[in-house]
Parts: sequence; structure tokens; C-alpha cells
Amino acid sequence: MPAITVTVNGSARTLDIRDPEKPLLYALRNDLGLKGAKYGCGLGQCGACTVLVDGEPVRSCVTPAASMAGRKITTIEGLGTVEKPHKVQAAFIAEQAAQCGYCTNGMVMTSAALLERNAKPSVAQVKDALAQNLCRCGTHDRIVSAVVRASGGSRG
Repeated sequence: MPAITVTVNGSARTLDIRDPEKPLLYALRNDLGLKGAKYGCGLGQCGACTVLVDGEPVRSCVTPAASMAGRKITTIEGLGTVEKPHKVQAAFIAEQAAQCGYCTNGMVMTSAALLERNAKPSVAQVKDALAQNLCRCGTHDRIVSAVVRASGGSRG
């Protein structure tokens, strides 16, 4: 299987898949130049590499790129722009929810998927959705506040 076609951020793209074990993360970062998804643990446990595949959060470091043929992939680069950020990105900025920024991609992508499924999640639902995304800087409270802000709710 030398190549597959996927839709990445709304555009058809061809990925060279000579190695069937090649992680989606490597294809996105190295082949397509999309650097938003980060390599964190390489085991799918931290969430820094999260992208959306057909609208669902997926850990791209443990997902074979070869399994993505015909799928729709959204990276943080395709979520919003500097001029028009996605509501989650805007809320992260407003709440100053990023410190070092390493986990931010995964937190934003997971939060965007949550809000697509549940437009008004409770604080407990936000925490549950983000439970598998790790942040070493300790900005979890600001991240939760940002997701609640993006939903139009309040932490009260």
C-alpha cells in the first residue's frame, strides 16, 4: 500500500504509506507539515497528539496512517484561524488556559469534539471528557473554564 487518499482539514491529500505501521502523527507532521499535533508519550496516553477523525478525537501517535484511507481528519490547523479562531480556541485565549502549550492541541481538539456532541456540558462532563488529556503545568481549572465559556455556560 504505497499511498492513500484522506481529507485533511477539508482538502484531499495523498499520504505515502510504505510502512503500514507508520503513525498518523508522523504522516501529518513530517509528510504534510502540520505541526499542531505534538509527540508526547508515543503511547496514546497523554493526548498531545489528538486529532479528529470523522469528528471523533483520536490519538494520532498510535493510529496507523494506513487505516485512514477515505477518512476526514481535522487537525488544530483546520479548526480555526488566527483571524477567526474556533470558539474553543477563542475561549482558551480568553481564559489564558495555556501555559507551556504542549498539551493545548489535545485539550482543544478533545473539547471541540465534546461540544459537537454536547453543546452545554456540565463541569463534570467537561472534566470527564478531558480526564485522559494530561497537563503538567496545572492549568486544568483554566482549561475547564475555557470549555465552559466556549459552551456559553458558567462554572457557577
